[in-house]
Amino acid sequence: METLLLTLIIGVGATALMDAWSLTRKALLGVPAPDFALVGRWLGHMRRGRFRHGRIAEARPIPGERALGWAVHYLIGIAFAAVLVLLGGPAWLAHPTPGLALAVGIATVAAPFLLMQPGMGAGLAARRTPRPWLARRQSLLNHAVFGLGLYASAWLVAALSG
Repeated sequence: METLLLTLIIGVGATALMDAWSLTRKALLGVPAPDFALVGRWLGHMRRGRFRHGRIAEARPIPGERALGWAVHYLIGIAFAAVLVLLGGPAWLAHPTPGLALAVGIATVAAPFLLMQPGMGAGLAARRTPRPWLARRQSLLNHAVFGLGLYASAWLVAALSG
């Protein structure tokens, strides 16, 4: 039960850091933050058997799509934290290191590249976007920050419990 609680805290902490990073970049640099309402719309259409869209922004809105998108965003962060905890084990939880957390965080970029972007109409690894390399770089950077958040959250939990 303790490992489950730690995983939850690490996943929420890492996801929150990634969101803070996105909001800071938007405020300071004008870089658009992810629109999780569109993620909720995509997921909402899956219940009706539609998994791919030409452009998710043009798909019919789903009631509660913003809340659904944000909730799933955090659930995914927790699931990725669970992967880290499984790979690192109790020893890593007791003494977290940045390498494994960063590697897991960067590896999670496969989810948007291979699932979300194609399903939402952006193509494999954002190839259908106006500037694919910029979109790829932003995704990779966001997921690297998520990896740093995994480490920072685990380190904080270990420091507070030790």
